Amino acid sequence: MDEKMRDFLKKIADFEEISFEELINGIKEGKIVYFKNRLRDTKPVAVGSNLTVKVNANIGTSMKCSDIALELKKVRVCEEAGADAIMDLSTGGDLNKIRKAILNETNLPLGTVPIYEVAYEVMLKQKKGIENMEFSHFLDVMERQAEQGVDFMTIHCGITKNSLKRLENKKRIMGVVSRGGALLVEWMKKNGKENPLYEKFDEILRVAKKYNVVLSLGDGLRPGSTLDATDGPQIEELITLGELVLECRKKGVQVIVEGPGHVPINQIEINIRLEKALCHGAPFYVLGPLVTDIGAGYDHIVSAIGGAWAAYFGADFLCYVTPAEHLHLPDMEDVKMGVIASKIAAHAADLAKGKKRAWNMEKEMSENRFKLNWEGQIKNALDPVLVRNVLEKEKQNTKEPCSMCGDLCSIKTSERSLKK
Repeated sequence: MDEKMRDFLKKIADFEEISFEELINGIKEGKIVYFKNRLRDTKPVAVGSNLTVKVNANIGTSMKCSDIALELKKVRVCEEAGADAIMDLSTGGDLNKIRKAILNETNLPLGTVPIYEVAYEVMLKQKKGIENMEFSHFLDVMERQAEQGVDFMTIHCGITKNSLKRLENKKRIMGVVSRGGALLVEWMKKNGKENPLYEKFDEILRVAKKYNVVLSLGDGLRPGSTLDATDGPQIEELITLGELVLECRKKGVQVIVEGPGHVPINQIEINIRLEKALCHGAPFYVLGPLVTDIGAGYDHIVSAIGGAWAAYFGADFLCYVTPAEHLHLPDMEDVKMGVIASKIAAHAADLAKGKKRAWNMEKEMSENRFKLNWEGQIKNALDPVLVRNVLEKEKQNTKEPCSMCGDLCSIKTSERSLKK
């Protein structure tokens, strides 16, 4: 290990308030991963066992809305709101140009989903069906993105002929809701062949190893409805992903595993425990999970509820969900709300797991509240801009920062009583 990498990892250990040796051991065991493409200076961030829970924010263009300037504004919103990583899920416009612009804009770890770019080039540029995708094309796209500095990539390698048989026998309400998963299912069905990302996984490992790209093994058969949660196809894929985790470790490739999705509260714990058991303790990266399907417009709240439970039971990395989920491409306010909601979930789980950093934040906020120290409360809030704006508005109306209790303020009453 050279001095530069040692310093990079030391910063992670210091932030997490663990020893350097504990961090290194976790990385060696595959229970901790750090995001650091060999060709890019990335902010030191790690996810995994005994670390604070991290939050990822998805941004990116669509075929109907492609504005690089808007995406770069979203990047800045992600940073200001406290996201630990960003994924570029762009599917419209000049994808290379968009990705380069994002990489130049931020030093947060950046993730991608290479199958999106492959589909864009095959289906939109070449005007062909996805069944015409060649694995060599996929590998070229993956290497191109790695050369640009992408730190982690979602690879939908767990869908196999066996899991498709199980999917066909199980009448799901929502079918396949993963975009990457659905594309590969169509490719397999029309070609009558095995998933090339599974069949030629060794070649994917070669590219990942070359650039130290973290592989995020995608849950292509994740449930898109609470009624489909924890079913046969989902678990069949998870078993395969566990086998591929071992292949990654044999080749010295860092790996995390992606998880559901839509999961009712009473099934969250078993989903986390299954992943940790079947995937040999690999860090778990969950989308939400969303605990109900009827929260349209408020899915950031639905997701935060599930995310707090998931992180408490052992999920390591939360992918945010915005109020726009299921409705439209997120705007800047949606992105901010999604990050804040997931940060609340992550912090709540860190508290429950006894993380010192989280409890120090709680103590500072509580002490400032009892002192009626409004500046201190602003400083310690997850969204200080919002808190300051609210307090300034209150001052204009009531000449005091808070208009809730007036002379019946419990803090003032308590202070008088204790002094007496």
